[in-house]
Amino acid sequence: MKALIYGGGAVGLGVASCLISSGAKVDVIAREGTVSALREGGLVRTGIFGSFEFGPEKFGAYATLDELLQDERRHLQDGGCEDGRDCDYDYDYILVCTKSHGSERAASELSRHPQLLGGDGKIVLFQNGWGNAEIFANHFPKDLIYSARVITGFSRPKKNVVEVTVHADSIHLGSLFGSDLAPMAPLAEAISRGGIPAKVVEDVEKDLWAKMLYNCALNPLGAIFRVPYGVLGEEPSSREMMEAVIEEIFSVMEATGHKTHWSAPEEYTAVFYEKLLPPTERHESSTLQDIRAEKATEIEALSGAVVRLGEEAGVPTPINWTLYKMVKFMEG
Repeated sequence: MKALIYGGGAVGLGVASCLISSGAKVDVIAREGTVSALREGGLVRTGIFGSFEFGPEKFGAYATLDELLQDERRHLQDGGCEDGRDCDYDYDYILVCTKSHGSERAASELSRHPQLLGGDGKIVLFQNGWGNAEIFANHFPKDLIYSARVITGFSRPKKNVVEVTVHADSIHLGSLFGSDLAPMAPLAEAISRGGIPAKVVEDVEKDLWAKMLYNCALNPLGAIFRVPYGVLGEEPSSREMMEAVIEEIFSVMEATGHKTHWSAPEEYTAVFYEKLLPPTERHESSTLQDIRAEKATEIEALSGAVVRLGEEAGVPTPINWTLYKMVKFMEG
């Protein structure tokens, strides 16, 4: 198996570690600082699924696709890879692990290099939020695009080190466009062999909207109040706001034809407080982490997506709108 990880953040390096461990040929596209750290110190994974170290010779790390392809041409001219790695750069899978606000750039750049997918390659979106698949569908045939639901928590204490901090459920792989799911089975098996459970599911849309409910309820409030998830569940005032967010999202889903695993907000809220929130009570939202790091957040694909869908369907979303605008102000 050959896989290209497009985006060397915490999720990208976490999934890369699984695939390398399972014996796949893996290349990573990341920022220059991350590439330098990976080439010098290799990739290290720690956390709840054990510790692993992979030397720089076990994978490739590149700052751009052009650099990767130049390296391919150089190796072919020299008669092959000196380290014995397979230098054929048509991938079985391209795993997009960028932030959601990077989807347009990623889709555009990857579409300029169609040779990377080979004959049967697939694109799998390991991203937060809603709307990423539609962006990629503007650049690729829909039957090449798959989605992953990830609710495993990753952090990156160093540029070449990823820590698995929390795990709520297996990684789910599927299609939003009704595509054949068989190509996802080898990827799920490889990720699972690498230490993080993964499986193929029939209706990944329900999983993605379940994650939208969770993230939209917690991420903006966690960033605004600068507190971990558990604190939001303890205070009556924040619970009321989260429940209002959830109710609005259910109204938007009903109006737009989207579904999740629960038919009413009350059903989801009970599961949210009893099962979903307790294992992650100490976690700080990625939105808060981005604000602290002075980076763009993914609020456009979270609360922003809910607001836009609500506007299109004529469904008011005043709570989601207010939280969205507050986070946008904090970004600025």
